Amino acid sequence: MAHAPTLDDLKQPRALLTLALFLIIVIGVGALIGSQTAPGLWYAGLEKPPFNPPDWVFAPVWFALYVLIAIAGWRTFLAAPLSLAMGLWLVQMLLNWTWSPAFFMAENLWLGMVVIVPMLVVIVAFVAERWNRDRVSALLFVPYAAWVAFATLLNASLAILN
Repeated sequence: MAHAPTLDDLKQPRALLTLALFLIIVIGVGALIGSQTAPGLWYAGLEKPPFNPPDWVFAPVWFALYVLIAIAGWRTFLAAPLSLAMGLWLVQMLLNWTWSPAFFMAENLWLGMVVIVPMLVVIVAFVAERWNRDRVSALLFVPYAAWVAFATLLNASLAILN
């Protein structure tokens, strides 16, 4: 089933359990990484661009995005677990989870760029791949793509300023 799962597919107990697992893993791993890589003195000391959001914005935005990412991954898994789309979803997720350690733990702005640029490319590729097969999953990734595009600009600005 390469196309969108039907409403009946989504209501099956196995599908709901799979959704719970996607939510727990995506949000849980994201929260764990976020708690271990919280911005510290190094980040506080960086020169910031004028459009840098306040620190408190990041946690709620990422929580909401992780919910959308998990739902899109779940829908894609139900439709086509061994597909290009699922591969793209997995790659973007691994890159997502790699960015904070590369940026904050390594304290390396350019290494952050090495991770975030391919991440943005894979996110856009996921949207394009799902657009005609599962529009809901594609649309769930649009806010994520917008935020990562903004984060890429922010990361690049920080790298250039510092």
